[in-house]
Amino acid sequence: MSSALVSPTLTLPAMGCGTWAWGNQVLWGYDASMDGELQQVFDRCVNAGVTFFDTGDSYGTGKLKGQSEKLLGQFSQAYNGANADRICLATKLAPYPWRLTSESIVQAGKASIDRMGRIDLVQLHWSTANYAPWLEGALLDGLAALVEQGLVKGVGLSNFGPKRLKIAYERLRSHGVPIVSLQVQYSLLSTYPVTELGLKDLCDELGIQMIAYSPLCLGLLTGKYDAKGPFPKGLRGFLFPQLLPTMTGLLDCLTDIATQRDKTISQIALNWCIGKGTMPIPGAKTLVQADQNLGALGWSLDSGEMEALDRAAAGCDRKMIQNIFQSR
Repeated sequence: MSSALVSPTLTLPAMGCGTWAWGNQVLWGYDASMDGELQQVFDRCVNAGVTFFDTGDSYGTGKLKGQSEKLLGQFSQAYNGANADRICLATKLAPYPWRLTSESIVQAGKASIDRMGRIDLVQLHWSTANYAPWLEGALLDGLAALVEQGLVKGVGLSNFGPKRLKIAYERLRSHGVPIVSLQVQYSLLSTYPVTELGLKDLCDELGIQMIAYSPLCLGLLTGKYDAKGPFPKGLRGFLFPQLLPTMTGLLDCLTDIATQRDKTISQIALNWCIGKGTMPIPGAKTLVQADQNLGALGWSLDSGEMEALDRAAAGCDRKMIQNIFQSR
């Protein structure tokens, strides 16, 4: 018989900050000279009430693996301004092929704590359902063990679909551990988790906060790029020429609302995510980007604007590709 669920001890803000770029050279061009401004970004966000920071133990390329966690640890320990007591450090543990047992997840969590100083919310980075569904139970047990040993405050998941979420919910419930949050790729160009999988309704039913990662769709929803280019390098340079020509109606709608609201396109896209009941976690490498993101807070799109954006998004012929680990 399932034991009673432990009450979550975490309070999540309306918007968080994603730190995938903090250490990633390949996609985001990180180098150590950025660290000073990244610390200013951290400070600016916390001071403004954006106190949730999401990272992963796989973030950082090559020798910089774990760099995002290290920087968050340094910045959070150095910060002593407003809202310091509300900072929530969240990391995702990757279910690497060599992590086969609950103890391997506990050890991974301890390694992240060594880099960050603490973990408030520990998350499984993706479901193993698409290649090794039998493995998932032990990994979830490891997350629960981190709570039971007093090493973390709460547990979250990432890239789980409704079928696997229900299974995970019951597995963690047997430990008396609730699922605090579920991260999915969600934006105006990536509505699949909600429109096709129905995840938001299930999360609401189970008392789980949905977190929207990549809410600006790698920059496609910032208004910075158009179909004629120029395009960024790497993966984005491959994707953008395919998607931008089909986004004209959506970008026009975003531009119209942004003009009427005296906001930026990215602020409209982020506020749309908030209006859908999710917590977006846009990234920020500079103070300019941080301030842009913060401008999405303190106001709300009305129902007519939300509906107009929904129609424009539905009219896009092509959507953002989904994470290969997103399960059903």
